[in-house]
Amino acid sequence: MRSAVILAGGNGRRLGAEKSLLEFEGKPLICWTAEKLSWTADEIVVVARDEAHAERLEGIISDFAPAEPKVTFTWDRVAGFGPVAGLSAGMKDARGNFAFATGCDLPFLNLQVIERLFEMAGEEDYDAAVPVQSNGFFEPLHCVYHRKKMLLACERAMEKAERRIHAPLQELRVRRVSVDLLRPLDPDLLTFFNLNTREDLEKARALWPDHRLG
Repeated sequence: MRSAVILAGGNGRRLGAEKSLLEFEGKPLICWTAEKLSWTADEIVVVARDEAHAERLEGIISDFAPAEPKVTFTWDRVAGFGPVAGLSAGMKDARGNFAFATGCDLPFLNLQVIERLFEMAGEEDYDAAVPVQSNGFFEPLHCVYHRKKMLLACERAMEKAERRIHAPLQELRVRRVSVDLLRPLDPDLLTFFNLNTREDLEKARALWPDHRLG
């Protein structure tokens, strides 16, 4: 069983709008993310910032998301830990052995890339398959984790007051996946394109007609 965990708690200060609720080409951005991941995961867990936010997202997604797989909702139980708390909540509620974790602001998620990461994470007893950019930058919110081991690693990180998303990775056997290995599946690596600014949003809208399917 495969899970997908979507972190949707960010408020998008630089973007000037809440990312998950941002309307993008006809529907909220979170709905595009859930729809795309429904094609490759057996379940989807959306992590909001609090209970009220989770209820709001559930109402919005129910109008757009496919009936299968089922989308469930949870929220950060520990304030002040950002993505580490979000990943902990998502991994706790998910049921698959492995889970693809991502934000809600990547409109060009590439299904072939995600499938390959699932395959790589399951090989040779790795605990995660994490893409690495040419400058050495990890993509911790575009990768596949062993769910139970990542959950424990996030919990330990919070116990140590570690807020950096890279902290849990130090406890995992990580398969570092050069993005160049993924270029045959996604030549422009748009799967990693996320929306942080208005300029990013305008670029995404220009790219959308030719790259929406991924």
